Amino acid sequence: MMLELLLALVGFAFVSSITPGPNNLMLMASGANFGFARTIPHMLGISIGHSFMIIMVGLGLIQLFDAYPILHTIMTVLSVAYLLYLAWKIANAAPPAKGEAKGAPLTFLQAAAFQWVNPKAWFMALTAITVYAPGQTTTAITLVAIVFAMTNLPSICVWTGLGVQMRRWLTNPNRLRAFNWTMALCLVATLAFLL
Repeated sequence: MMLELLLALVGFAFVSSITPGPNNLMLMASGANFGFARTIPHMLGISIGHSFMIIMVGLGLIQLFDAYPILHTIMTVLSVAYLLYLAWKIANAAPPAKGEAKGAPLTFLQAAAFQWVNPKAWFMALTAITVYAPGQTTTAITLVAIVFAMTNLPSICVWTGLGVQMRRWLTNPNRLRAFNWTMALCLVATLAFLL
């Protein structure tokens, strides 16, 4: 891969990873509710799960969607349902009378599986493969996935860190409840990209 193309890929991976989207909003809420350490499996699930998704898309999964367009509709329905479920989970993370969160952050496998119904993750994977994997060779696809993993993990740590910093302000149960509902509504708003 040419140096210019590699630098462009790093830039795309960084910008698409650091900007708001379902993953980052959920990480911010998780950082605020559960802290950084308890959110690490969630972060790793996103980073590794998305890199695996890039490899699968690059190795031909997209051809399956071209051959069977109904799969796109099924994925859309699953995406909407799962995002709504996660928004509900975030909105109800704070108990009515306590400042400590109930429930648990997403696990590694839940976060990795979420990438398959995350519209922004699909956009990132499709763009990365079509634009930055010349010839779509296995080596180019693997390099794209590695660059994304190495760029994505530090980017999403920022969002978890923001949530952790907000945790001090969110010691009041009412503010925590308002924050969780705001994050849930923002997550639902990301459905505009999907619909």
